[in-house]
Parts: sequence; structure tokens; C-alpha cells
Amino acid sequence: MEMNKEFVTLALPGEKTYEIPVITDSMGDKFIDIRALRKDTGLITYDPGFVNTGSCTSSICYINGEEGVLRYRGYDIEDLVKYCDFVEVAYLLVKGELPNNIERKRYADLLNEESLLHYDMQSFFRRYPPEAHPMSVLAAMSVSLSAFYPEMDDIDPELQIDFAVTRLISKIRTITAFTYRHMKGEDFVNPSYKYSYCENFLNMMFNSPVREYKIDPLHVKALNQLLILHADHEQNCSTTAVRLIASSEANLYASVSAGICALWGPKHGGANQAVIEMLKHALETHQSAKEMVEMAKDKRNPYLLMGFGHRVYKTFDPRAKIAKQLCQEVLSHNGFVDPLLNLAMELEEVAKQDSYFQDRMLYPNIDFYTGLIFRAMGIPTNMFTCMFAIGRLPGWIAHWLEWKQDPYQKIGRPRQVYDGPQLRSVKPLSDRS
Repeated sequence: MEMNKEFVTLALPGEKTYEIPVITDSMGDKFIDIRALRKDTGLITYDPGFVNTGSCTSSICYINGEEGVLRYRGYDIEDLVKYCDFVEVAYLLVKGELPNNIERKRYADLLNEESLLHYDMQSFFRRYPPEAHPMSVLAAMSVSLSAFYPEMDDIDPELQIDFAVTRLISKIRTITAFTYRHMKGEDFVNPSYKYSYCENFLNMMFNSPVREYKIDPLHVKALNQLLILHADHEQNCSTTAVRLIASSEANLYASVSAGICALWGPKHGGANQAVIEMLKHALETHQSAKEMVEMAKDKRNPYLLMGFGHRVYKTFDPRAKIAKQLCQEVLSHNGFVDPLLNLAMELEEVAKQDSYFQDRMLYPNIDFYTGLIFRAMGIPTNMFTCMFAIGRLPGWIAHWLEWKQDPYQKIGRPRQVYDGPQLRSVKPLSDRS
């Protein structure tokens, strides 16, 4: 990263001018370095939602929203989905390089070894009401890992990556499956050394002593791809939450639990659930795709078309292209028929042909398709965000580890623009009307 070879000039009315350095990143993009702005000028910037603010430097993920590019550690998302499984991509994000055969086998073995939950943790599940939202259970159980495995803060950093980090990637899958089983009132199915990461998850979710369950290879493929697509996405809400909590030097489990809570919201990880609910409501009330588009365009109508548009992408979400193809493949498998898919495909075509959506570059994003795939795999709607969390976990961990190596390492502490009352005098209670 190059610094201070270029400057921009800030001219304040009636005051002197200031030269502010420009940073050039490894892709040639330029950023105004305002770290000394308040010290030099007495001013701060106002940027709601941080849409123009770079909060850190990072080598984990690159996005070009104008061209629809997404890369993890320099690898295009399309290539990673085509040539790798989720275990390899998790290794890439956490360790910085794709594993070779020996490294991959060792990592997969370690994931299996760390997949069991502490016996006392299993009793926690039985204390939650079966109707509790799975994300509340996932967040609580994730942070509880620090109580059962406190040694992670005291071990060698390299071992921390290989054990504490791997433990979390493995156990979050078990926690999610156990949450589902508890929600259904069924006994837990422990992980097995016989299965891969994704096979183990599906088996823990759906195996039954009263009916035969065979792990569908297409569902294993779909789960691998969906987890890869969700594995990282630069400084989104939940990743920023993880790094913010990490900046207080909180442990990994606490930081990840904060990310899970941030992901829970319908504007972030809950968006795929919102898409399914929107499509179901449209079918139940006999709304056509055209009517849905027209309602979304009406400024007087609070109706929102879920699954369209993205804060970063100003063209088609590259993940959505892959998810759309996968969606059609999974939903045509074994004669599966979902009326929601037909409505979704019709809705996409109507929106793509509409000038309102074209002018605003509102294309289907990844959330438009993923819920349909999870639904076809038998995963209930209220579990969709948990699936997102399993995929995003390696990215969160990578950002937590990256922050630990950040030479700047300042605790996150944004400023604000105050718009409250000026100084007021306190009246005695007897004088207040």
C-alpha cells in the first residue's frame, strides 16, 4: 500500500488550506487518509452508515461493485466455487493460502476431532424453549464456548489458529444442527468421522432412527457452494461488528457472537428469510409478479421487494449468478416442485425489464435465491440465517485474526454529530411543571 505520494487539498472558508494524503491500495484504488483530520483541522467527517469510510486495511476480500467482482485472498468467487469445497475455502480465509492435499486432510481431520460438544453444553439446549429463535440460541451457545474452553486466550498464536479457531468452525455446525433437533423435540445426532464437513451437518440435521436417511450428494454440493458464497464479504455489518468487538481485545467467541447478533437482522442475514416470506404472502394473496413490482415502485406504498439491489454491487451480484444456477439445479432434482420458484423467476424477469429497476441498477442479489435452495433441502425458514452464519464464520475469524496483527490497533470509537439541546439549567423538582 502506497502512502503520502499524492495529496488532496481541503480549503476551509476564510481559513488556511490543508493537504491530506492519499492512499493507493494493491488494486490501484485511491483513498483519502483522514486519520489526522480532527487533530489538524478540528473537524470530523459525517458519514451515516459508513458508506464512504474505510475502517481498516485488509487482505482478505476484494469487491468491485461496479464490475461485479468478488475475490477471497485474490481468487475469484467463481473459481473457488468450481474447484474447492468449503473446508478448503475456510482454510484459505483463515490461513491465507489454499491447502495442499496433506494440509487439507489434516485440517478436515481436525475439524472432525473438534466437532463434538462438551456434554454439559448439550444440557443448555434443553433449557431453551423449543420456539426460541435459532439465532438467539446460536449466539448464546457460541459465546458460551469461552466458558468451556477458556484456555484459548493463553496458548500459542499458531496453536490458537489450529485449535481454538478450528474448534469454532466445527462446533458452530454442531450447535446449529442441535438447535434444529431441539426445536423439533428430537434427540441429538452426534457428528461422525465417516462424513465430510457438509455431510456431517446434513446427517446431524436429518438422520432418524425411524426412517432411512440417505445423504443426497447434490445437497452436499449445494451446501458446500452456498457456504463458500457466504464465507466473506468485506466490511459488512456483521464483519464490522466482529472487528469492532475485537478492537476492545475481547476474545474470539465474544466477537463472533456479536457478529451473529448483527447478522440476525432482516437487512443483513435475515434477508433470504424475508424473500421466502414475501413470495409465500404473494402466493397466498394471489399477487402477480407485475403487481409486486408496481407496488414496490409506488412511493406511497411501504411495500419492499426483498432480494433486489445491494449496497455495494451496482450490477448483478456475482454470487447471485452462481446461486441462481444452483437453485435451478436443486429445485429440478428428483422432480421437486416449488411454486415459489416459478413466481421468483417470473418476478426476476418482470423487474429486469422494468425501467425503474434498470435505472436504479436493482438486480437480484444472492438472498433472492438462497432461501429457495435451503427450503428445497428441508431446512426451515427460521434456520436460514443460521446457515448464513456457518458460511460467514471463517471470514469473521479471518478478520478477527487480521485485527490482532494490525499495527494501528485502536479501539473502535466513532464520533458523532450532536443535534440535541444546548446547555440547560436544572430546576429543582418542585419548580418543574
